[in-house]
Amino acid sequence: MTIASQHNGPSGYVMPNRTGLLKRKAGIDWRETFFHLLFLTSATIGVLSLATIAYFIIVESIPAFQQAGVKGIVLGIDWLPPALYGVYTMIVASIVSTAGAVIIGVPVGVLTAVFIAEIAPKWLANIIRPAVELLAGIPSVVYGFFGLVIIVPLIQTTFNVPAGNTLLAGMIVLAIMILPTVITVSETSLRAVPRSYIEGSYALGASSIFTIFKLLIPAARSGIMTGVILGIARALGETMAIIMVMGNASAMPEGILDSARTLTANIALEMSYASGIHASALYATGVILMVFIMLLNGTLLLLNRKKGS
Repeated sequence: MTIASQHNGPSGYVMPNRTGLLKRKAGIDWRETFFHLLFLTSATIGVLSLATIAYFIIVESIPAFQQAGVKGIVLGIDWLPPALYGVYTMIVASIVSTAGAVIIGVPVGVLTAVFIAEIAPKWLANIIRPAVELLAGIPSVVYGFFGLVIIVPLIQTTFNVPAGNTLLAGMIVLAIMILPTVITVSETSLRAVPRSYIEGSYALGASSIFTIFKLLIPAARSGIMTGVILGIARALGETMAIIMVMGNASAMPEGILDSARTLTANIALEMSYASGIHASALYATGVILMVFIMLLNGTLLLLNRKKGS
């Protein structure tokens, strides 16, 4: 019997031949290789897309930074093309409107997710969940119409101001718009918490409310923070609805009942007719917005990682 042939082992067990094993080890699993290449290609396309967009915006913004300077654009309070290109007031408006949306929308979103995941009966949860998911599919212009017809007149009447197109209107509209993201991601994270944790808490005599706030939400903190980060990115990047409800004044707002213009609104309002340095300044606005979002998301992710460690 040769080495390559099969032979009977103890109790008649047929031992595989060594040549077959060597061929199996030396062979290539083409299906496995194909999917590895597919995943790598997809990841590469995503990274290259981001790099291409960033490169294009940065290159187009260089003339504006050369003429007005980084400080003149970032810290300038006057936007008067073709002479002045300060976007500081718009940075403030973007931060304030987003912060207000988070303050209003995140607590509502997280509590709604808790209700759907843990408190609501199954039949009620099956009604609320599709309704929340439907909110995500509504175009932003519809949110803008809703804010323009309902929220703006309500603010004008309630606070007795000349016009209801204010920062407050933008905050409320953005808070409604981030709800689907926060609710969906938070609910998924809450359902991912092992049931043994909750059952153990109940077995130790803890109440339902104590279990939710002291165990369930902390255990799902990472996923909830992800939903918040996505919601912030949605609020910062929103354009159409903000244009319709915030008044778009480029002056520094003195309060939430003043009109304001965000970075995204500034780009959308003027890009259609801008040229030369004016257009370059709008690209510079996009660079500032991109850097700001990256820094904000990176900070939140870092804080979440430190809390989880």
